[in-house]
Amino acid sequence: MKYKDTLNLPSTKFPMKANLSQKELELLTYWKKINLYNEIRNNTKNCNQFILHDGPPYANGDIHIGHAVNKILKDFVIKSKTLSGYDVPFIPGWDCHGLPIELKVEKKFGKSKFKDDNNAFRKACREYANQQIQKQKNDFIRLGINADWENPYLSMDSNFEASIIRSLSQIISNNHVYYGSKPVHWCIESESALAEAEVEYNDITSDAIDVMFKACDCSVIFEKFNAVSDNDKIYFVIWTTTPWTLPANQAIAVGDDIKYSLVKVGNNLLILAKSLVENIINKIKKNEFTIIGECLGKDLVSLKAEHPFYKKQVPVISAPHVTTESGTGLVHIAPGHGQEDYVSGIENNLEIFNPVDGKGKFADSLELFGGLSVRDADEKIIAVLKEKNRLLTHEKYTHSYPHCWRFKTPLIFRATPQWFISMDKNKLREKITNSLSKTEWVPDWGLDRIKNMIESRPDWCISRQRFWGVPIPLFIHRETNELHPKTTEFLKKAASIVQKGGIESWFDYDKKQLLGPDSDSYKTVTDTLDVWFDSGVTHLCAMQARGLGQVADLYLEGSDQHRGWFQSSLITALATIGKPPYKSVLTHGFVVDSEGQKMSKSLGNIISPQEIIKKQGSDILRLWVATTDYTKEMNISEEIIKRTTESYRRLRNTARFLLSNTDDFNASTEQVDYKKMLLLDKWILFKAKDIQNKINKNYESYRFHQIAQDIQNFCTTELGGFYLDIIKDRLYTTQKNSLIRKSCQTACYKLLNMLNLWIAPILSFTAEEIYLQKKKATFKSVFLEKWIDEEFHLDKDEANLCNLLFELRNTVSKELEVLRDSGEIGSSLDATLEIHADSVLLTKLKKFSSELKFIFITSDCILSELLPNQESRKIFEYNYSITVSKNSNIKCERCWHKDESVGTINKHQSLCSRCCDNVEGKGEARQLG
Repeated sequence: MKYKDTLNLPSTKFPMKANLSQKELELLTYWKKINLYNEIRNNTKNCNQFILHDGPPYANGDIHIGHAVNKILKDFVIKSKTLSGYDVPFIPGWDCHGLPIELKVEKKFGKSKFKDDNNAFRKACREYANQQIQKQKNDFIRLGINADWENPYLSMDSNFEASIIRSLSQIISNNHVYYGSKPVHWCIESESALAEAEVEYNDITSDAIDVMFKACDCSVIFEKFNAVSDNDKIYFVIWTTTPWTLPANQAIAVGDDIKYSLVKVGNNLLILAKSLVENIINKIKKNEFTIIGECLGKDLVSLKAEHPFYKKQVPVISAPHVTTESGTGLVHIAPGHGQEDYVSGIENNLEIFNPVDGKGKFADSLELFGGLSVRDADEKIIAVLKEKNRLLTHEKYTHSYPHCWRFKTPLIFRATPQWFISMDKNKLREKITNSLSKTEWVPDWGLDRIKNMIESRPDWCISRQRFWGVPIPLFIHRETNELHPKTTEFLKKAASIVQKGGIESWFDYDKKQLLGPDSDSYKTVTDTLDVWFDSGVTHLCAMQARGLGQVADLYLEGSDQHRGWFQSSLITALATIGKPPYKSVLTHGFVVDSEGQKMSKSLGNIISPQEIIKKQGSDILRLWVATTDYTKEMNISEEIIKRTTESYRRLRNTARFLLSNTDDFNASTEQVDYKKMLLLDKWILFKAKDIQNKINKNYESYRFHQIAQDIQNFCTTELGGFYLDIIKDRLYTTQKNSLIRKSCQTACYKLLNMLNLWIAPILSFTAEEIYLQKKKATFKSVFLEKWIDEEFHLDKDEANLCNLLFELRNTVSKELEVLRDSGEIGSSLDATLEIHADSVLLTKLKKFSSELKFIFITSDCILSELLPNQESRKIFEYNYSITVSKNSNIKCERCWHKDESVGTINKHQSLCSRCCDNVEGKGEARQLG
């Protein structure tokens, strides 16, 4: 008589495979069918809102592993907040304008196709963006992300574009925008200015040169240095790694409090920072030199020097950015080619001279170098310096230098008329800095990171010289460059035009209709807005426009967005609504391979999220994200995914066991009251609720890797390694409707419900599948449930006893394993266990003596007092010893326990008395809690 003959329980339909791709696809169809996003929002509409704001999205190419990580982390937040009873509006979105789309369209059709029809080009860009959006949307849905996919925000929608213009109008009205010609990062390949967030730094090797500017007024210089000489060959020596900027030189800068030396080297007198003299002498390889005088930098200010190859004089000025860390302690100033140089130029009334055009070439009219590309100019400039005896040293120098993040090419600094948001005008920087501590930064180092960036960042150049972007619909006076006095009115009209027909309608619009008689005096701005402005105002264009307010509970993006979206959003928010657009900011690290190397096609270490989904299913990818500490770099490899799959199987098998063994359990009529349950059943629910409290706190603080670790540990240790192993006997051998079986079924049912909700935000497909396998599910989806708030209490003595048995079983299992390895026993049920305990421990164990053999899964457990001289171990504060021996009784065919009663019962010779009671009698009696 076997177990199945007695209980006849149906087997579960819940499969064991980890690869659930087909099942996931069925669930995706199911979720779409019931419109899960809106169903959940309607179910939680009376609760507090929790708004998670998306951005900055991507509008070209397949999603890569970093995109998948980002969206999955957002989904963890969405679903965990939903289970906490929050309404969680999440509108996914895409930034659609900008250079990446333009480049793709140009590559596809060629640059000449749209040469005379910019709006046709914009239409092609719009169509390409739509294709990529649909492609990416399908991939994100495939990841199981819960969002309003039917109504995403697109920055190229006419309503959104109009809202961007209205946001610009508000910032202009608040006096934060100005028009000026100042150096900006300029990409030669795209012929456009770049924002700070579009700049990355890579090492390059440059021509580093020391250049001699011949001093004027030699007698004054000798006086400053308190020196006497008749030598008129005095030179200010500057050091630069950008020789191409020398044609734009307008001054030489010194530091006020830096000490400078007048150094005689051969027939020349050189002016150098005192602390750098030996470095320079070593470079020019001169064994003899003499310092004939010293003075402070402020004593040199207002002196003049001859330009090294042009017939003009330049002044010596003071500048705070001059240091003695490297070079000569004197800096060549080209206000048209550097931010610090520009500031010094403004302060000293220097010409902001830029002879370089948008293609990176010198103007044809430039003396000596006209028409030459700046990338080819260094060699010729150095040759001219040699010819004129103004080159002191020349060497190759490797250093970090700004590059375009799209083209990966070195940038130049180039002064050009642009539109800027001022960081200091109207105290915007101060307002932003003061607001930072009001936001929660996760991890907390994010606060210092963005604070440092805000403090040091220059004004934001918001204009671009592109076609595919939101226009800057402004008019400036042809002579004064002042904005038209009706700018606010014009912006309102422009927004209305764009809202009706998109940005194309503005470019087609006859501007004379607005300007009227002023049309000859004003020129139309043809620039477009930086795409970071588009994403920066999404708190207004996406959130506020949909009635979600102006401030999100959470922004979540990669750590690179401290200099990107987080920052652009802060600037636009403080410039419009006067407060941050978010209450919390969460950042995650970048994905790298198992060796910490960046993902690269050339290295062959790219892991495709689509491949993982295809082979293992989305939940494996989601679990990998959950088990990884996202605050650091996130390692991934085939081996790591393999280990994740094994972890997934353990979780899945735990759920499978619980689901299988509650298949015949009617929760509405058969649940056992907690107070009447067996002690072990009460204890496991008590432990589960304690774990759930930790899980809830960690979901609140976004510590997903700790959640995954706690769930796996609980399933492996408390459940798989202890409780579930113990209750198999009760589930399989006791009477089907007995209290002792229904007690553990009640525990299993509650454990299944709790576990399913714990894993739901992470293993969404698996959790949904489990939920739909349950009989009489309350809702259409697990995500319409709430965290289980039922309380499970144990008194201190009961909890301590169960904890004691839990720890003691680990030792017993190891001793049983020794006998099993030696071949003395097969299973643990072949053994008899004897526990020798001190008097206090013995008293505790005797209260639960009849259950001990079931807990330790042996055929018998004997308790005896520990003798004074007996070798012992320590468990908590108690002393004990254990002895394991082979049980010589006959094995019961039904329960597999060895018992002296087997063979003594006439009707059932192969069964023990306990099984006979369970099969035909009233059922066995067990010790309740």
